[in-house]
Amino acid sequence: MKTQTSIPQKIWAVIKGNPIVIMLAVLSLVVGCTIDKFFSLDNLNNLMCNTTVRFLIALGVSGCLITKGTDLSAGRQAALAATLTGVMVQRADYASRMFSWMPEMNMWVVLLIVLALGAIIGTITGVIVSYLNVPPFIATLGIQTIVYGINLIYTNAQPIGGFTDSFKAFFNWKFLPIGDFKGFNGYILFALLFGLLFWFMYNKTTHGKYIYAIGGNENAAEVSGVNVRSRKTLIYMTAGVMYAFAGFLMTGKSGGASASMGVSYELEAIAGCTIGGVSTTGGIGTVGGILIGVLVFELLKIILQFVGADPNFNYIVQGLVVITAVAMDIRKYVAKK
Repeated sequence: MKTQTSIPQKIWAVIKGNPIVIMLAVLSLVVGCTIDKFFSLDNLNNLMCNTTVRFLIALGVSGCLITKGTDLSAGRQAALAATLTGVMVQRADYASRMFSWMPEMNMWVVLLIVLALGAIIGTITGVIVSYLNVPPFIATLGIQTIVYGINLIYTNAQPIGGFTDSFKAFFNWKFLPIGDFKGFNGYILFALLFGLLFWFMYNKTTHGKYIYAIGGNENAAEVSGVNVRSRKTLIYMTAGVMYAFAGFLMTGKSGGASASMGVSYELEAIAGCTIGGVSTTGGIGTVGGILIGVLVFELLKIILQFVGADPNFNYIVQGLVVITAVAMDIRKYVAKK
């Protein structure tokens, strides 16, 4: 006879399984009740804008993590996409134009070029990991360094600005204004769009099922007919496209671009995925969990900002959260065994 789980037991199971999320939720309530403007539409918009870019990067990283890999080049790839975007959408009459010979370009054409480059870099990474059998940690660390070097050389480590009016207008577009609140930034809708696309891929496509199969047991997946090498290459190519799109948004969001952008974004993405339930042991992870994990990480930053903590203190807290999340994930894995 199947025993029924009581409501208190279910609540305790949720708390036990998501202590970091619960802790941040309680902390948010405390801060919101004691500090003005924490619970405001402007602060919510700020949270959603910051989450959008990180969420796109986390979606890219998630496939690597589910298959027991990783990608340490995500932040630098996003920065390269950001600077390339910035160079191509500069006004023709801008005095400090990076390349004076380059004509003004349509922002959507720029996006396609940037996405294509992201796909190429991702494919190269995938080939190194899958066909040359270089461990993902080493392969992506090497790609990270190479991409950063390329970015520094072609930009001469100089900031990029002076964007076309159409590019700025797109990122200044807002929706759902309420009273004095001017509205939410339109580009946050990309988080919803790609979240739905990845949910569909992970849950409704053969490729998604293969990703989980490879993460669960790579040898068994290969024996059952899965072309593991090509699938892994496709995973890293997809990740490269996501980093490129995130870089495109970074340029519009910040109103400028530089090679120093995206520092540690890959670590935040990995941490967000882990907090959201993507297991470091492979084969486990959901899009909803990834979104929650990234939201928690961004919410933590905002809480520290509102309580007046030293910005450098963020790194210490984030590091502790990452260690705790990974330790709990490993503990769950050991307990299941």
